[in-house]
Amino acid sequence: MFFLTLTAGADSLHPPDCGVGEVCQKATSYQFAVLFIAFAFMVIGSAGIRPCSMPFGADQFDPNTESGKRGINSFFNWYYFTFTSAMLVSATVIIYVQSNVNWALGLGIPTALMFLACVLFFAGTRLYVRVVPEGSPFTTIVQVFSAAIAKRSLKQAKDPKQDLFDPPHTSAIVTKLAHTDQFRCLDKAAMVASPEEVRPGGEVAANPWRLCTVQQVEEVKCLIRIVPVWSTGIIYYVAVVQQSTYVVFSALQSDRRLGSSFHVPAASFTVFAMLAQTLWIPLYDRILVPRLRKVTGKDEGFTLLQRQGIGIALSTVAMVISAVVEDRRRGIALNQPTIGQTQTGGGISAMSSFWMVPQLMILGLSEAFNLISQIEFYYKEIPEHMRSVAGALAFCNLALGNYLSGFLTTIVNKTTAGGQNWLAQDLNQGRLDLFYWTIAGIGVFNFVYFIICARWYRFKGASN
Repeated sequence: MFFLTLTAGADSLHPPDCGVGEVCQKATSYQFAVLFIAFAFMVIGSAGIRPCSMPFGADQFDPNTESGKRGINSFFNWYYFTFTSAMLVSATVIIYVQSNVNWALGLGIPTALMFLACVLFFAGTRLYVRVVPEGSPFTTIVQVFSAAIAKRSLKQAKDPKQDLFDPPHTSAIVTKLAHTDQFRCLDKAAMVASPEEVRPGGEVAANPWRLCTVQQVEEVKCLIRIVPVWSTGIIYYVAVVQQSTYVVFSALQSDRRLGSSFHVPAASFTVFAMLAQTLWIPLYDRILVPRLRKVTGKDEGFTLLQRQGIGIALSTVAMVISAVVEDRRRGIALNQPTIGQTQTGGGISAMSSFWMVPQLMILGLSEAFNLISQIEFYYKEIPEHMRSVAGALAFCNLALGNYLSGFLTTIVNKTTAGGQNWLAQDLNQGRLDLFYWTIAGIGVFNFVYFIICARWYRFKGASN
């Protein structure tokens, strides 16, 4: 953030200002280099903070007590509440400062806040519960596959309790996992092919790349079982990312007036999704969950998979509403006088852009259900020493969902370019509503696919 602030504040690190109608000077290679360095540091920093901050925070609670279990359940809700509250301030106050006061100041404020966050984080170092790492989880994964492939010619174990290498569990951090009959081909990694594979004493493998424990095999099975459920999140985010892409374009070509003179910035409409999350999370955690516990018998009210399913369903509903609203916006723009033009020449519809608020609010609720439960699901279902991977999975979903959305956009552009381009630069000449209907159809498929994955899924530690 410091380097990014410098690119805006230092005259030598950005091209000179240019007025309307003037030819703007291009940035130099040096200026681009500094900008890319700033982005690189932000990527590295985010990659360290986002996957690890949530598991680290949840590790402060004792999962062996009732209060600790409920604390973990609430932690993910309140973590995301804090996250969305910060995003809400960023999308309103910070954007206003950048647009109307000073761009460098708009970047300097979050830079100062990040510095303050670092000071507070390190000030509490002595208070934290720190779980000592027990080796790389990726090494275990590779070892299990390596041993299973090497022993692929062996017959399946008839009696897993007798035929598989299962020494006493000594870890104080990782929960002992019972043997399961899913993905039995991996069980071969724990089969003792000859006595020489086990060291004297019978508790340690002579070569961990040739013989793995049942615990290691089951940890890998946990990860594999999560993959189908995780993949539904990639498809889910295709709908979610529309709130920051085509919703903004729709807002630009609709009436954004609030009162007689103030125009709501098109990019700020994402605030309504964040607002829905910010209002819903404390309502759900403090009011609904205690009542749902009495009905469902679950500490978290709805199960984690149920909440993910509700989120997927809501995102599909939001896309249906988006299609209906866009069809109305476009119809008014084509059949009634427009109230102006955008910078690209598109007519501005007389329909109020606030008709898009319901779809954004529903998308916000969708995220509150799906994303939080995704993160908590990965945290609880992935073995304890792999929890940093759990935090990364949710953000990989978001990244891959953006790529999938871009791929879908490219396909639609190429397919419809010969006639009426659905995603024309002037939305009045396109059919964005049909694009939304397509995403809604994909959402229905994803919901059915998720139901199948959820019914097949076996929770960690469950025998059936």
